Amino acid sequence: MELVIGTKAWSTWSMRPWLVLKRLGVPFQETLITLRQENGLTEAQIRPHSPSGLVPALKDGDVVVWDSLAICEYLADKFPDGGLWPADAARRALARAAAAEMHSGFASLRGECPMDLTAEPRAAELSEATLKNIRRIARLWSDLLARHGGPFLAGDWSIADAFYTPVATRFRTYGVRLSDYGDGGPAGEYAARLLQTPEFLAWEADARSQ
Repeated sequence: MELVIGTKAWSTWSMRPWLVLKRLGVPFQETLITLRQENGLTEAQIRPHSPSGLVPALKDGDVVVWDSLAICEYLADKFPDGGLWPADAARRALARAAAAEMHSGFASLRGECPMDLTAEPRAAELSEATLKNIRRIARLWSDLLARHGGPFLAGDWSIADAFYTPVATRFRTYGVRLSDYGDGGPAGEYAARLLQTPEFLAWEADARSQ
């Protein structure tokens, strides 16, 4: 398998399936494409790998999957014993709902607080739309942690946690303290936990060395 990704300091969507593959422990080739190049060079370099012209893309033989959530679902199907989703149907449904909400939502947080793993943490003045996104995430995390007992959203680590790891980096970079947003104690501890997984630490080390 080959995973085509973008610059590790910035590409949240690339990080998610990369974390999943690392958690699985299966061998794969990593192809890195530099983002934010001028004159359309980035898309020109991505296009031979991905029909959407975007990263990430997973190539497995003659199969190309070009969306981060679809890649993760493909890997869950390909490696059914990998524990990427909970075995329990209810936990699995809630974990999938959490990942899907991240995949399609929180537009204000994405736009106002882009991931940059090379940036120094700082306090930022955030819009009400972004604060609303943060309150929703804090509540979602707290609810799932309370329901399943942690340490991750569905108990054991799952694709849902891969999807929220870039969010935890945003909170760190922009000085978001989840204790300021309702029941933020467990949620804040969870955010810190995501940033201490060996898979994320490996990604972050690569990002800072590029």
